[in-house]
Amino acid sequence: MAAHRKARRIQTSSRDSGFQLGWSHGYMHGAGQAILHSLPPEAYPLRNLRVLLIPQGFEGIDNGVITALRTLVTETIVGNQQDIQGLAAMHRPDLVLVINGLHTFPPDHPMQIQAVRAMGIKTAVWFADDPYFTDFSGAIAVQYDVVFTHELSCIPYYTSLGCAQVHYLPLGVNPAVYRPQHVGAEYRSDVCFIGNGFTNRTALFDQMAPYLSRIHTVIAGSQWEKMRNYKLLQKRIRLEWIPTEESVKYYSGAKIVINLHRAADDEIYNRNRLKIPAHSINPRTYEISACGTLQLTDIRQDLSQFYTPGHDIVTFSNAAELTDKIQYYLNHEDERRTIALRGLKRTYAEHTFHKRLNQMLQMMYSS
Repeated sequence: MAAHRKARRIQTSSRDSGFQLGWSHGYMHGAGQAILHSLPPEAYPLRNLRVLLIPQGFEGIDNGVITALRTLVTETIVGNQQDIQGLAAMHRPDLVLVINGLHTFPPDHPMQIQAVRAMGIKTAVWFADDPYFTDFSGAIAVQYDVVFTHELSCIPYYTSLGCAQVHYLPLGVNPAVYRPQHVGAEYRSDVCFIGNGFTNRTALFDQMAPYLSRIHTVIAGSQWEKMRNYKLLQKRIRLEWIPTEESVKYYSGAKIVINLHRAADDEIYNRNRLKIPAHSINPRTYEISACGTLQLTDIRQDLSQFYTPGHDIVTFSNAAELTDKIQYYLNHEDERRTIALRGLKRTYAEHTFHKRLNQMLQMMYSS
């Protein structure tokens, strides 16, 4: 009889705990939706331009740019990376806009851009991986009429190469994709990190492994098996690339999401022999906050231009501080929710690709 009563108490406790967790996630989802519905719709002028857009092959950014551009210009043609010159000759656009121009573009990419410019067509590139691949981006940048980069430190670098127009333009978020979702238990966690295990990241998570092994942790991406303490966290790590739509679910289901930028001086994974520093926040900063989840991020020089630490985002400087703050916000749910919802509201109000692309067009066609 005593064993039966104990089993019933355990069952009741588990049911209550599950109900509370489900209620908490449901509350955050509902509060996030209410914030999104309260924001006024974005309205921007429609420019009489035909734009040939060449995506980079990463849908998290590409789809946001495509969706935004289609609302800002009269015609958007989405092309492929292999035949930019041929597409430009066929469509005769006012502008050829290339996202990144790295990684999967053909070797004759610079020559194709030169040929497009020879047709009298304006060209622009928006670098999204600076400064980690500046060994390659410098040779590409000089081929374009206008260079945009999300990285503050690369402005003087491209200018020194002779690029006539160089602009700082941060990345943003696609609100059609990154938004709060009500997700199942398989996507819920105390703390989540999605991204590759670059050297500085594995070093930090190695320090935190004993703590992270005791809470509900999710880590996903490649290279994490190189951790010294990998076995301690092995059951909590998915050694695979996570599609965008699944990342949104993991972000939405986490109580806390960690954002740790890659280091600019990582000689294993970067191609940055000039060691240009990294001052600017990554697109993940916007994506996490757009899902209505508390974000704990390391500090970049331009972070305070976009978020206010302690108000709509939380920062950390080392593993010990990150561990303390994770535990604090797991224990203080109301504070965690309040900061997360402020971050959501600010992201949608100020950091969408619609705003960024409108800024880009203003820079190029303001006269």
